[in-house]
Amino acid sequence: MKILVCINQVPDTTSQINFTTDHKSFDPTGVQFVINPSDEAALIRAIQLKEQEGAHITLVHVGLSDSEPVLRKAFALGADEMIRIDTFPTDGYFVAQQLAVVAKDYPIIFCGRESLDYNGGMVGGMLATLLDYNFVDDVTAFSIEGEKVKVTRTIDGGKELLESSFPIVVGIQKELIPENEIRIPSMKGIMGARKAPLQLLSPIEAQSQPAITSLEKPQEKAPIKMISPDNLDELIDELHNKRKLF
Repeated sequence: MKILVCINQVPDTTSQINFTTDHKSFDPTGVQFVINPSDEAALIRAIQLKEQEGAHITLVHVGLSDSEPVLRKAFALGADEMIRIDTFPTDGYFVAQQLAVVAKDYPIIFCGRESLDYNGGMVGGMLATLLDYNFVDDVTAFSIEGEKVKVTRTIDGGKELLESSFPIVVGIQKELIPENEIRIPSMKGIMGARKAPLQLLSPIEAQSQPAITSLEKPQEKAPIKMISPDNLDELIDELHNKRKLF
């Protein structure tokens, strides 16, 4: 069994986010990057399948050389091969086209439901469409039974249990892996990942559909106004007359 796991790097949630002077791109200066949480959950589930069923795990990442530390950290968790497609990931459709070149050789493709940076949630579905593979998103449980896979996915108001044949692209939520099953790479794994071979692929010519015209941060929250619990008239005036909340 061969499993391809798509890995993306995202800014650590504690990082201070800034944009370039033209406000058209993200400024990575001083930002610490980590494995995208839902991609990490996908990788851990693949490793569990490797331990249970003898799966062979290949990591694939679209990015430039500065993203290799994150890719190697992911590899240190227990993957067998890693591939980096040497190009800047401009948008989801562009990334899906690059991934499709590699993914066509795998019956199971894991990717995170969405990345923590842009929260687009589009790569998995686009990749499945390009490959004409089955696709299930929002997956919180995944198992293999013979020639079929069984998944549980979240839907509005509940859960949905599905069965599918191969090949399949699976969009995994980070909730698939409980906190007590999160894995940390061992020192042996880290040292081995530093020297492990990395297959470098040139990008294909691909289209980029959306174009960013401007990026901006959310408006800062207004300062808190303290009102005495005994002053109900001021509270009503603030909520009703000034803020128009009722």
